[in-house]
Amino acid sequence: MSRIGKKPVELPSGVTASVSGQTIEVKGPKGTRSFTATDDVTLSVEDNVVKIDPRGMSKRARQQWGMSRTMVANLVTGVTTGFKKELEIQGVGYRAQMQGNTLKLNLGYSHDVDFTAPQGVTITAPKQTEIVVEGIDQQQVGEVAAKIREWRRPEPYKGKGIRYKGEFIFRKEGKKK
Repeated sequence: MSRIGKKPVELPSGVTASVSGQTIEVKGPKGTRSFTATDDVTLSVEDNVVKIDPRGMSKRARQQWGMSRTMVANLVTGVTTGFKKELEIQGVGYRAQMQGNTLKLNLGYSHDVDFTAPQGVTITAPKQTEIVVEGIDQQQVGEVAAKIREWRRPEPYKGKGIRYKGEFIFRKEGKKK
């Protein structure tokens, strides 16, 4: 039995959900998101609660049961509070600034790196050494943050680069004489 799948997803006030076939659409104050479940699970909405039930006890049905419940819970979280990833920039001369919809990164290369924010994701730079990525789609927010971090991953010797806020970088000792 799936411990995650058994829990119903409660809809907070201001959030509505509608099921048509295998697709659930969730509307909230931040926008609308939808998810199409596989044929292994059944979706139902009853008095502000979304229930997911498996269609059988095969291994695949039980796997899809917990995953579908988590996806629906992420839809509800996204349209109510949204998702946020915070990045820190460390290094002398490394900085970030927003110009319209484009994030300009100065990361020690011979040129500036321009990163355009995709549709549905908001990027802000409150300080020159901080980047905040926000949106209602958890997967898209994480992917954009990972792409920004990929431009200059933190290195283990001096710790320079772009890291997630609170991320621990294992430091190495330099070579000895």
